[in-house]
Amino acid sequence: MTKKIAIIGAGPGGYVAAIRLAQLDAEIYLIENREVGGTCLNRGCIPTKTYFKSAEIMSDLKRSNEFGIEVDGFRMDGKVLQRRKKRIVNTLVTGIEKLISSYKNIEFIPGTAMIKDKNTVSVELIAGGNREVQVDNIIIATGSTPQMTETKGVDLPRVITSDELLEMEEIPKTLIVVGGGVIGLEFASIYQELGSQVILLASRILKDADKEISRRLTPLLKKQGIDVYVNIRAKEIIEDGDKLKVVAKYKEKDEEIEASGDYVLIASGRAPLIKGLNLDGIGIEYSSRGIKVDDDFETTVEGIYAIGDVNSKGIQLAHVASAQGVYVAEKIMGHSPDINLDVYPACVFTLNEVAQVGFTEEQLKIEETPYKSSKFMFGANGKALSLGQEDGFIKILAGRDDNKILGVHILGPHANDLIHEGTLAMANDMDANAIMRTIHAHPTLSESFFEATLGLDDAAIHIAPSRKRKR
Repeated sequence: MTKKIAIIGAGPGGYVAAIRLAQLDAEIYLIENREVGGTCLNRGCIPTKTYFKSAEIMSDLKRSNEFGIEVDGFRMDGKVLQRRKKRIVNTLVTGIEKLISSYKNIEFIPGTAMIKDKNTVSVELIAGGNREVQVDNIIIATGSTPQMTETKGVDLPRVITSDELLEMEEIPKTLIVVGGGVIGLEFASIYQELGSQVILLASRILKDADKEISRRLTPLLKKQGIDVYVNIRAKEIIEDGDKLKVVAKYKEKDEEIEASGDYVLIASGRAPLIKGLNLDGIGIEYSSRGIKVDDDFETTVEGIYAIGDVNSKGIQLAHVASAQGVYVAEKIMGHSPDINLDVYPACVFTLNEVAQVGFTEEQLKIEETPYKSSKFMFGANGKALSLGQEDGFIKILAGRDDNKILGVHILGPHANDLIHEGTLAMANDMDANAIMRTIHAHPTLSESFFEATLGLDDAAIHIAPSRKRKR
């Protein structure tokens, strides 16, 4: 008998789960009340990375003299930037819609879902009316939404979230960014290059990153021209003529500052999107962190699962949502998923990119895990120098006795591409020797990864003896 599955949400978790279930011959009802692709495609990853490319070009133009190129009179056109973003998003949305429709056992239902019981989903159709579907299992993949702080004044005009900023055609002359997490740092770095003067107010810089990354990234943000204030919290936002003024207080000293700007971006994180699902009515446990799930992503109601940003795992990454979607799809269909969900890369698209996988040094010290570390600076890499992007480094952490890679931390050019060499090694329980045995092409940034790995055994060729790894 064919299993029937309802999936609520067609973002990177939901639509991927639907496709995998379709491949396994289930019958799927994919329910979505907005655009296919979810936040990632429409209001997150893809629009931001589209802007990131424009910011990279602007950065290169500002430095064009270094490369022997004279460029005068360039400027950013916000309307063209907006059109390009919409074109890219529409291309991808259309592609996913066609992909979904190519599976005859996926029925896409535009509407807002409410779970009546473990086998019934009621849908308020966008076209009008209601529909109920009877199913064997339900997957909740509704994602998350921007979270506003409780700071006084957040309801003022021109205090915005990332959703609103990405819809603006103008580039603000002055943009105050409140928040030092991934979202805040990406928008601060990107908009500084697009033409804004950015003021960043952050309690911490990338709190989950290796401390050396956080420490070294701050001066690079300042080098970009961003006014960076760390260890500080916004207390109040006030209208000041045609400007907004943010009053912020340092956490460890009795001192306040005032920052004035045209817009204030609140980038204080995202909250799970659970409104209207009727979780209380059917007995699904949840908290402010999300829907409670077990190791197989099953909720407290048997047969109902939650994947991606909406669950309590706290990993708000599109690629993790997709992986969880595949895992749950295979689990529902009686398979044993062969995917390592414990190892996943985290990426930050600041102009000096940041990427990491696995443990930080601080975590290894807390757990008293014997380890060794090696670091290679991009300033010693020929490709990085030719790109004019010599800031940053690759740091590799490995087990002291078995040489198994425990963590990789990268700050610098194409960090978010390079991280996958470490991710592949960790996900497959490889030791550093597997990388050391592999010839890396020259001249490439990947050579820096190779050298950092060699440094674990004091065998790096391009690290002077006094700079080799610490134990």
